[in-house]
Amino acid sequence: MVRRGTGETVNPSIRYPKLLSPLDVGTTTLKNRVIMGSIHTGLEDRARDTGRLAEYFAERARGGVALIITGGYAPNRTGWLLPFGAKLTNRLEARRHRRITDAVHREGGKIALQILHAGRYSYQPFSVSASSIKAPINPFRPRRLTSRGVRWQIRNFVRCARLAQSAGYDGVEIMGGEGYFINQFLSERTNRRRDEWGGSPENRRRIAVEIAREIRAAVGKDFLVIFRLSMADLVEGGQSWGDIVALAQDLESVGVDAINTDIGWHESRVPTIVTSVPRGAFADITGKLEKHVGIPVAASNRINMPDMAENILSRGDAQLISMARPMLADPFWVRKAEADAADSINTCIACNQACLDHAFVHKTVSCLVNPRAGREVELQLLPARKTKKVAVVGGGPAGLSAALESARRGHAVSLFEARDQLGGQFGIAQRIPGKEEFSETIRYFTTALRQADVAVHLGHKVTAAELLAGGFDDVVLATGVVPRMPSIPGIDHPSVLSYAQLVEEGKPVGDRVAVIGAGGIGIDISEFLTTDASPTLDLKEWKQEWGVTEPEAAPGALTTPVPARSPREVYLLQRKKGRIGAGLAKTTGWVHRAALKAKGVHELTGVNYERIDDDGLHITFGERRENPRTLDVDTIVVCAGQESVRDLVDQLTESGTPTHVIGGADVAAELDAKRAIEQGTRLAASI
Repeated sequence: MVRRGTGETVNPSIRYPKLLSPLDVGTTTLKNRVIMGSIHTGLEDRARDTGRLAEYFAERARGGVALIITGGYAPNRTGWLLPFGAKLTNRLEARRHRRITDAVHREGGKIALQILHAGRYSYQPFSVSASSIKAPINPFRPRRLTSRGVRWQIRNFVRCARLAQSAGYDGVEIMGGEGYFINQFLSERTNRRRDEWGGSPENRRRIAVEIAREIRAAVGKDFLVIFRLSMADLVEGGQSWGDIVALAQDLESVGVDAINTDIGWHESRVPTIVTSVPRGAFADITGKLEKHVGIPVAASNRINMPDMAENILSRGDAQLISMARPMLADPFWVRKAEADAADSINTCIACNQACLDHAFVHKTVSCLVNPRAGREVELQLLPARKTKKVAVVGGGPAGLSAALESARRGHAVSLFEARDQLGGQFGIAQRIPGKEEFSETIRYFTTALRQADVAVHLGHKVTAAELLAGGFDDVVLATGVVPRMPSIPGIDHPSVLSYAQLVEEGKPVGDRVAVIGAGGIGIDISEFLTTDASPTLDLKEWKQEWGVTEPEAAPGALTTPVPARSPREVYLLQRKKGRIGAGLAKTTGWVHRAALKAKGVHELTGVNYERIDDDGLHITFGERRENPRTLDVDTIVVCAGQESVRDLVDQLTESGTPTHVIGGADVAAELDAKRAIEQGTRLAASI
């Protein structure tokens, strides 16, 4: 048995021969095929956070990843992601980066700096691009560069690469995808020029080729140069497949060592990385390109477990696997794959709630399932000075994290769960179509609790008397929530179900359903009701639903969406006025709204619920209760909030037993697993 520094125990063996085999990339040998892909954490933007960033990367290097690629650094101020954001433009900044590269190298890892020019995505009024075309997601219109200005930008890319080399990096990745600056030159959508930098496909790709050529000349042959290439723009006016292949071949000819896959622009209306996207959804596109070049190509997007990665490599779709968010979720992903301990991997569930949702509102990136991500210095789980006997009541996300991390610190932990299985609200979430990945978190905690010797008592509704008699030093109450049933006349009608009864108990529903409450749960339930769920996400059906076709078939790999027909008619009702789903997360909310629209869900806002009877749900609208209407529905599903379960709090508090209330038992607002898991982890660090 090998015990890692995180307190996790794994068994050494070899199972994934392709994934774990070395690979020569240029003049560099990578010890395995796993790249930690770029994700901007926010720590790059402030010099004072350099130490935190160094430890963040060092922990991933300890975890065995072959090559780390940093978040994006602008080559000049016009390329900032946001004002005063991350850039590498002078020697002083380069010297500061030595702290990062030295930390990674001490752990036996390699690291490349991503050069990212935001172009028209730069959130500041001095942005530049191929043409003066405003992005739909940015209020600022970019300035069109002159030909001389383009040359100046190329020189800045080269300067940034040389500074990265002087800072001790093993290479650079040139960001040429996601709709950023270089991608804006490559696509007719954003490049309306008629000079040497636009017009023909050859001219549009000239800037990418020149940047790569001049960087290679400046840094020599013993320095990795990787290009992040958009293989499917997923926007109207995107690149043709022939243009993409030609660019890849040109990049190889000027000395690029490897190509990394990029899928979709930020303004694309096709989801590419959210949890509803099937695993490895775009690896076949990488495989198509791989056959046209002689340099390694990395597959990316929704690859989160070793078996999927091994399968992609084995069938020849790629020679490398690039994963960003999975390395947030579990920095020891590779070590666990090496030890044939995939069940011990804390799997990325692609929820985006603490990573990309944070990044897009300029908050430091972390991870819902691993709140230590980005907080490695701040949130340390050191061995406890004094071992305690700890009881945790409730096996939802808050209780699971509190129990596991308390046990890893050395405490003797007993976990009591009234249901016959762990998971709490995640147990409901995993049954929602498109959220099947949530079951991986339950699997991870189940395995980890067993490895940490936590005594798990399922189907045991523990009493205060039992807890007091058990002699526990601390009691953690993570008893969660129950659905709130509003006081509507007729709420006890046989047609009425709570969301838990529908999903957990499998209560039958009719062909016409009204959903009361349009928060996150109401939207999930509406998707549940409008989808014929299958055990696994079907890639072909998903592509049809979102209008994704083969890249050879259409520019941008886009076609007309053909969503599957809803098995029932659904009304989604909201008390307040305004757009349904307005409070959902930035990177995932639009996906849910689009899915509901595609399924023909009737959305009603400003609703008053008057009564429920055999005729259906009687409603009116507005403060004056006007326009009365009766929805002739067979079933009414209530998603009107939750109430905390706190029946043990008073007795334990009165007894003097140190009692901690966390998760939904603490705050029964909209369900928030991110807060619950972080709260449980932080509590464990303090006990």
